[in-house]
Amino acid sequence: MVALEERNGRIIKAVLEKEKRMCPGAVALIGIYGSFLTGDIQPLSDLDLLILINDDRGWQLGTAFIQEDLGIGHDIYCTSWESLRQDACYTHPHISKLMDSRVVYCADESYRTELEKLREHVRNKMEEPFGEEDYRKAANELKEAQCCYAKAMITNDLDIVRRQAGGAICYAENAVALLNKTYFRKGVRRRYEELNEMETKPEKLCEMIDDILIAETTACIKQRLTLLMEELDICFQRVNQSIQIEKKPVSAEFLSGTYEEMFSNWHGKMILAAESGDCHLAFMSLESLNEMLNDIAEEIDIKTCNVLSAYVPGNLQKTAENVEVILQNYLQEYRRAGLKEERYADIEAFIAAYLESEKKIPPQTSCSG
Repeated sequence: MVALEERNGRIIKAVLEKEKRMCPGAVALIGIYGSFLTGDIQPLSDLDLLILINDDRGWQLGTAFIQEDLGIGHDIYCTSWESLRQDACYTHPHISKLMDSRVVYCADESYRTELEKLREHVRNKMEEPFGEEDYRKAANELKEAQCCYAKAMITNDLDIVRRQAGGAICYAENAVALLNKTYFRKGVRRRYEELNEMETKPEKLCEMIDDILIAETTACIKQRLTLLMEELDICFQRVNQSIQIEKKPVSAEFLSGTYEEMFSNWHGKMILAAESGDCHLAFMSLESLNEMLNDIAEEIDIKTCNVLSAYVPGNLQKTAENVEVILQNYLQEYRRAGLKEERYADIEAFIAAYLESEKKIPPQTSCSG
């Protein structure tokens, strides 16, 4: 492996020489990560470099090439500070480049200090108890896996099914890592080893993945992929139930206007759907009402209900009556918040009151910082 280490040194030296010639000052630091950091070196190991650049001039240092004498391919990537800061937000588990790179060149110690600040930021986030924000990050990866799963299920083309199954597996692995507030420190060769060390995961996760990979038909892939997604969903439900989510108390400040909005959007539509027998109007109205109630319930401590259980396909009149019950129940929450719905006998009464009323304008807040 001495020859590989020597080769690595020559590649790094060449990068710095090119920077000196073509874009002086563009490189902040260079670090090594991947197999040459973890010790998983084999004869075909390429060099993974963190080439952190200060400005756009540095992009010209990136390249890819094949070293024919050893039969090794290399991809020399550059990374911007902006990209590294995005990694420090820890929205995915592929941050070994940020967290583990061993710095072998540093143009100025201030760059090393800034890198360490980003690492410390991530370490602090990982040390915090698992909470709602962490769950949502993992759930985003789960949603991506579910999208791939759906695409796999609507085709019988073996190549497409395999490709989408691969996407689902990739996102599923990401989701599990985020559920465990960790990141992948080793290469794909040792992915199962890392996954098996994680506490929160579906039972026999790696075995289920392997079963998908050895499946030979579309039907078999779909069946085994379905099992993986079902077990992953159960795992997420279990974690979600264990999270202590702090919700805002029911108050006029947070609920004002919401009942009137619901009545405006869906009361009339449900009556019309019942009168015309329009199942699409009825169902999509229920779906919209469900989304609004769920959005409110995520933030505010209100009673929730399964809105779609109100839908009776063969009896839209009953469906409309069920929705009225839901609106009335929400009105009780509204009044519990100290609010009285805005009702007027006619338009003249509204206009008279509207012209006389004063409404407090909430202060504008900045999204920066």
